[in-house]
Amino acid sequence: MHQPTTEPRPSLYYPYQVFQPWRPSEHPKQDRKQVVIVGSGPAGMVTALELARHGVPSVLVTAELQFSQGSRAICFTRRSMEILQQVGVADRMTEGGLPWRFGNSFYRGQRVFRMEAPHDPDDRFFPIINVQQQYMEEYLYDACAAQPLIDFRWGNKLVQLSQHDGHAELLLDTPEGEYTLEADWVVAADGGRSPIRTAMDLQMEGASYEGFFVIADIRIDLPLPTERLAYFDPEWNPGNTILMHREPHGIWRVDYQLPEGETPEEALRPDSLKQRIDAQLEMIGFGGTPWEMDWSSVYSARTLTLPDFVHGRVIFTGDAAHLLPIFGVRGANTAFQDAQSLGWHLAFVVKGLAGPALLANHSAERVGAAREIIDEAGKSVRFMTPPAGGFQLLRDAVLSLSLSQAFVRPLYHWRTSRPHEYTGSALNSAGDDNALFTDGPAHGAPPRNIRLAANDFLLDHLGGGFDLLYFTENEAIPPTLQAVVTAARARGVPLQVIAVGASRPVAGADQTLADADGHFRQRYGVQASGAAYLMRPDQHVCARWLTLDATRLQAALNTVLPH
Repeated sequence: MHQPTTEPRPSLYYPYQVFQPWRPSEHPKQDRKQVVIVGSGPAGMVTALELARHGVPSVLVTAELQFSQGSRAICFTRRSMEILQQVGVADRMTEGGLPWRFGNSFYRGQRVFRMEAPHDPDDRFFPIINVQQQYMEEYLYDACAAQPLIDFRWGNKLVQLSQHDGHAELLLDTPEGEYTLEADWVVAADGGRSPIRTAMDLQMEGASYEGFFVIADIRIDLPLPTERLAYFDPEWNPGNTILMHREPHGIWRVDYQLPEGETPEEALRPDSLKQRIDAQLEMIGFGGTPWEMDWSSVYSARTLTLPDFVHGRVIFTGDAAHLLPIFGVRGANTAFQDAQSLGWHLAFVVKGLAGPALLANHSAERVGAAREIIDEAGKSVRFMTPPAGGFQLLRDAVLSLSLSQAFVRPLYHWRTSRPHEYTGSALNSAGDDNALFTDGPAHGAPPRNIRLAANDFLLDHLGGGFDLLYFTENEAIPPTLQAVVTAARARGVPLQVIAVGASRPVAGADQTLADADGHFRQRYGVQASGAAYLMRPDQHVCARWLTLDATRLQAALNTVLPH
């Protein structure tokens, strides 16, 4: 029998709660489920919440009885916050988090580069906010617990998974024994060491980089701003890189590369950790400042992905689908984008609005995103931790020149995680006016947020299905367009019409957003009435027109959801 630990994890700042396990004896015989999600990390819970948002129930199983140990992911991007807003936890993240937008790179005591992430009045969220993962998991779990379509099962460990004609069968172990659960679909969100991926003998493509890194979270009072701090080639750790981040609740993260040949076991010895952290504090002018260790871990930089995320009735997501280096805050932020995409693609298949080809599209888009991130992250890794030879020589030259030559300093830029644009998606309309626009989000791009009022933004009005932004100052949506919308809804397609520009409600529109100063139209590259954007349930653009008519709208819907 599976016996997960019931001892709360240690922490200086987070009060771990141990949840009661789900026991099969306390529940009736299990019927087949539409979706079972294995793994309760960010990818698993956001997938469950996204499915529920689209009306699809799921069972989420986890072997543990409490949230993950240590701060783990701490930096969450603006796009991640927009996704978390959709599932109802962004406000709690904002309340407890530390927002920031600047990053600093230091070499030989001199600041040689300062990164400034863009932020303007149309952005509800800062470019990045720091929140420890335990809190983020708590917020997501509370949202799951409040959602009747999510059956959350603590202390349920997957022992075996088999696939049959049209369904999968899971053998789960609990503190009182095993039981069997059937599912139409299984989401493998079981982390970087994914037992499901291993059991299915699936191989990832990409590279693993030499060397190990230590993450150490310490409680210390430092009078420094919430900004990323990177130190290159310090005297106490020659040739290597150190990162520092402020976290909520008086915690600082110190992240440093190990000298060649040092093992993870050696690096995590208390005396080794103390020596390195004391040396770093001394270097930045805070030697002798008292501190306490909260949590430490060792990781290596890997850029790997499965070439296909869908294998029969099993769909991989998050770290189970790809392994990305933490430089540029890519791990959990990519997992949120995976989960948002998977949520609507799988929901539409489960509800019979699309066939399995839609899941193939999800895989193609997200594998493409992983490969783009791997390409970007690889550049960051090769600069932060250059392999011996040419890369090392180039990085050392940049370091030396940056002390006096401004033109090389942008090479320190850490290529922050950004939302992937599905430029080549099969869901993009081939017959629209995408190429004729001179501004605005293009095919496959996420939306540009718009501040509509003091605390009212465009993204507050999107979500739940397809959104048609129709720019007009007329009194009504054209009857021919209304007929296409009505027919789509009769098929069960969730499609909202938002009229943009008129000062009074527009007949045939579900919402009307005024645009008296033309700012909305300017941000979306719209010059005249009759233009439109069609956004997918993940808010990425799949069609846009300078002039929309019924035939073109129907063609775009047919591309996304063929009859």
